[in-house]
Amino acid sequence: MKPDRLYLDHAATTPLVPVAREAMAEALSRWANPSSPHGEGRAARAALEDARKRIGRALDWDGEILFTSGASEAIALALKGFDAVASAVEHDAVFAAVGDEARISVDGQGIVKLGSIASGRRYAIQQVNNETGIIQPLAELAPIIHDGDGLLVADCSQGAGKLPLPDADIIILSAHKLGGPPGLGALLTRDLGLLKPTGGQEKGYRRGTENLPAVMGLAAALETGFDWMENASRLRAKLDAEIEAAGGEVVGKMSPRLATIGSYRMPGISASSQLISFDLAGIAISAGSACSSGTLKASHVLTAMGWDAKAAGEVVRVSFGPQTCDADIDRFVAAWKAIYERAQAA
Repeated sequence: MKPDRLYLDHAATTPLVPVAREAMAEALSRWANPSSPHGEGRAARAALEDARKRIGRALDWDGEILFTSGASEAIALALKGFDAVASAVEHDAVFAAVGDEARISVDGQGIVKLGSIASGRRYAIQQVNNETGIIQPLAELAPIIHDGDGLLVADCSQGAGKLPLPDADIIILSAHKLGGPPGLGALLTRDLGLLKPTGGQEKGYRRGTENLPAVMGLAAALETGFDWMENASRLRAKLDAEIEAAGGEVVGKMSPRLATIGSYRMPGISASSQLISFDLAGIAISAGSACSSGTLKASHVLTAMGWDAKAAGEVVRVSFGPQTCDADIDRFVAAWKAIYERAQAA
């Protein structure tokens, strides 16, 4: 990225933290297949298992951790082929696994409205929405689901490390949202019996050579911690106030939201036009989730919250990383005002 560029799309992917890059480089320098029986393979296996334990400690998790190629694969392992229902604001990867029909509705502030619970059914409810940053009340929902003998599958791709893990039966993680590398996800569970073994690696629950360098990178990234979240909360509050003062709208304003994600409507200007204008101004943001924003279709998250297609099509997402500072917020707000004022004068 050029020095004059401003990156505010960390919810899509955030850069590798330096210690993760160093850990991956070290792992690559002594690479061997962790499944091989020779000395080099056994050393790689020992490093993999040590990293697995380190990740568990960093997340305060003492259950099973299975590594996958990403959160999407972990989601498929947890949901595909099971009796499952998902909240209406889940990531598209969840709907690919459970289908489009069975959706739990949300209210106007994006909070899940949980109805009756079916015994043994899996309820996919994210911890933090990837488009709006809205935090679901999983501490309240988990006991309801468990009391009805249901199972909670929580996609924690955005919130892991930044928030405590919920009391879920299965938890999904994504390394590249946490300062680790792309191409690595994790599935956490206390009961491997909830999954279908397919043979191969990871205790027989998924096939493919373990990505030791990526795992080492994730362990190092998580161990750096997220002590910058308090500053992110202050910056997001500043951005919210500035956008509202300039005539914009904050999505999910009344809901609890993760400090690193803000979603904003610029009335009368399409998200696609905004993205082009911000990009020309040297600022990288997104519209909706990065996995689907290339289509620029109406956000299913916002429509589930009751937004009409026009208003939903005027919303962009801004997301912070550990290096985001006041000057970055000031630059974004100045660009936002310039784009809005130009459109109004046209």
